[in-house]
Amino acid sequence: MNQYPKWKYILVLLIVLIGLIYSIPNFFGESPAIQISPIKASGKVDINLSSEIESKLKESNLATNGFVLEPNSIKIKFDTTDNQIKAKDLLQSYLGVNYIVALNLISKSPSWLSAIGAVPMHLGLDLRGGVHFLLQVDLKAALEKNSESLLNELRSNFRKEKISYINSSRINDIVSIQFENKDDLKKAKLLLLNRNNKELNISELNNSIELNLNDKGKKSIQEFAIKQNLQTLHNRINELGVAEPIIQQQGFDRIVVQLPGVQDTAKAKDILGRTATLEIRLVDEDKGDIASLENAQKGNIPFGDEVLKDREGRSILVKKNVLLTGDRITDASPGVDQESGRSAVHVTLDGPGSFIFKQITRENVGKRLAIILIEKGSAEVVTAPVIQQEIGGGRVQITGMNSPQEATDISLLLRAGSLAAPMQIIEERTVGPSMGQENITRGIHSTFWGFAAISAMMIIYYMIFGGVSVFALAVNLLLLVALLSILQATLTLPGLAAIALALGMAIDSNVLINERIREELRNGNTPQASIHAGYDRAFDTILDSNVTTLIAGLALFMFGTGPIKGFAVVHVLGILTSMFSAILVSRALVNIIYGYRRKIEKLQIGQIYKFNKD
Repeated sequence: MNQYPKWKYILVLLIVLIGLIYSIPNFFGESPAIQISPIKASGKVDINLSSEIESKLKESNLATNGFVLEPNSIKIKFDTTDNQIKAKDLLQSYLGVNYIVALNLISKSPSWLSAIGAVPMHLGLDLRGGVHFLLQVDLKAALEKNSESLLNELRSNFRKEKISYINSSRINDIVSIQFENKDDLKKAKLLLLNRNNKELNISELNNSIELNLNDKGKKSIQEFAIKQNLQTLHNRINELGVAEPIIQQQGFDRIVVQLPGVQDTAKAKDILGRTATLEIRLVDEDKGDIASLENAQKGNIPFGDEVLKDREGRSILVKKNVLLTGDRITDASPGVDQESGRSAVHVTLDGPGSFIFKQITRENVGKRLAIILIEKGSAEVVTAPVIQQEIGGGRVQITGMNSPQEATDISLLLRAGSLAAPMQIIEERTVGPSMGQENITRGIHSTFWGFAAISAMMIIYYMIFGGVSVFALAVNLLLLVALLSILQATLTLPGLAAIALALGMAIDSNVLINERIREELRNGNTPQASIHAGYDRAFDTILDSNVTTLIAGLALFMFGTGPIKGFAVVHVLGILTSMFSAILVSRALVNIIYGYRRKIEKLQIGQIYKFNKD
């Protein structure tokens, strides 16, 4: 009556063993480490570089705890943070600008566990320490950038179709084009209608056309700007070598960035806060004389021009028309200019970018080309060389870098992708490792003492069946930790609270089963029949209560954000593991204890009170 087939015992045992293996890595802790990765996205590291680094560290008497060689990085473990920081400074100086050396944390779990995919769960910012940023995205600038791109495209199309126009301008996100006559106006309007762009509002006034995005178009551009900025931030953080970052949209125009375990917070803030984009424009040679520059500096700027400073502080009159942007960059790496010996950035353009740059240089030989770097809303002319000849192949060298480190940082930003819209850090919080460790300690203590209190109560009140319930509760906790590790979920402080709550809810199912068995015994059933009926009849109640709680957890996960979602993940997983442990694991153990005994005088389930039916 109370026996499982052998395969079911084997299945339960196998699941418990898997849970044990995949939960173990969480108890080894983390080791301070440094991560070395090549500057170029396509670059790789090999065993020779690893051996070279190991020899260099031995020469400096810096003991290591092992090397982890990955396709695109080398991670080196250390005993102390002092050795970690000394090694970072040493290797950064030794390897030069071709490699990124970043501080990191690596699990101390044995390599054989990592080989089978048994890795610790991710810890959130509040448990591991690190830095939290809230960034505001300038969506108005995204609309203006799109309008500027539209204006440049229309100018090019009008030239191609030989449509004459007197003037073209952009005010905020409204593009205005004035034509010489009605015929050119009709041709231009027909060309715009053939674009089949339903997101543009086209209005006609005298001999002019005004274009601006409708609400649908604005929403589409703004959503794209947020998505591209999210992707760019992911790329930049990957370049920094940060593990388990949390990057997500908050509200309509904000992005949250959490970097757990980051120790070099100043560097992270600098890279994220900088909004480097590249623009290539022509210098206005016709009005670039001293008199014109002096007038422009007084506020009399020629129409269609802009005054920018170069790195020496000199004013340069450049055209507002952007010929090429950083969107066309596929790779960027620091290097040295062979002629001057100064630091430079070597940029590779994609196919369309190469074609555009080739066309620009072919049509403007003898003119100056301004390469402009825009950071934090400030535009600066990095270099403005004279175009000597047509340049093909998509390779561009940007000179004028002040130092190798600046060349490294700028190449990182350009390679990671340009931002669709500028961003500004409006909130910053730093959580120290010691505070994170204190949160972990308190969370573990609360879980331990809660478990101990529940265990004592269950064993005292239900005796052997109470012990079975405690064992099932321990398996539940084991499986929950293992699931979080397998899914690589991020555990936060609310997640720890959800684990403590899961323990209290899990024991509920065992209480229902035990009380149901007691009730069957009171009704005069035999011990074996009472066990069987107790588990079977308690199942419906357990299922109903857990399903309703599961629905609430899923609602929190779907509509919650941040800490609420973290709580919901642990809560939902805790419900699933509690049902498995309370029903299958405890039943298997009870079957082992009582199932093979033909005659049982009494069940060790606590005092049974019998009521006189008379």
